Amino acid sequence: MRKKIIKCSLKAIKNKYPNYSEERLDELRYGLEGLYLLITKSIIIFGIAYFLGILGELIVFTVIYNIIRATSFGIHATKSWICLVSSLTIFIGLTYLSTIVSIPIGTRVIVGIIGIFYINKYSPADTKKRPIVSPKRRMVYKTISTIIACVFVVISIITTNDFIANCLLFSLVTQCVMISPLTYKLSGQPFDNYKTYVLNAS
Repeated sequence: MRKKIIKCSLKAIKNKYPNYSEERLDELRYGLEGLYLLITKSIIIFGIAYFLGILGELIVFTVIYNIIRATSFGIHATKSWICLVSSLTIFIGLTYLSTIVSIPIGTRVIVGIIGIFYINKYSPADTKKRPIVSPKRRMVYKTISTIIACVFVVISIITTNDFIANCLLFSLVTQCVMISPLTYKLSGQPFDNYKTYVLNAS
């Protein structure tokens, strides 16, 4: 189904814009695949959350997680089924966990400080398909990601709402895993992909 939809979409684009290069069409194909996976994955995840009675909580967790993901980036699954399984584990599993646990303040502080340093050290973590080559952009993303991590930790410490504190902390820890060189290595994907372009340029 996915291949058929993407093939038909690209055919329609080619007919409307016959001057598009193969490189441009490859970029569009990549975008269409991402959009298809996002839509189908969202339907499944939000559907499960609805039946579990945690739809509202899932929306909150998703928003919080995507705030820090947006600037620190991180690894992407190489196969759609891996993406679905990992997304279910993260979004359904951690959302549910956020509703039932209470993390001590001391633990929040320790985990938060480690998370801030980790985000500052390894973000932004790019991918082979989407390397972040510009040093200026990398510095901007790193700075913003670190500020967001600090805000997450401060709020998680001062808030009296355990669910919000958990969402903030779990999002931070999850993103640390997503940008970790070890995660890239275990998944067989290259880390610091921008360096390849920098070396080639020099």
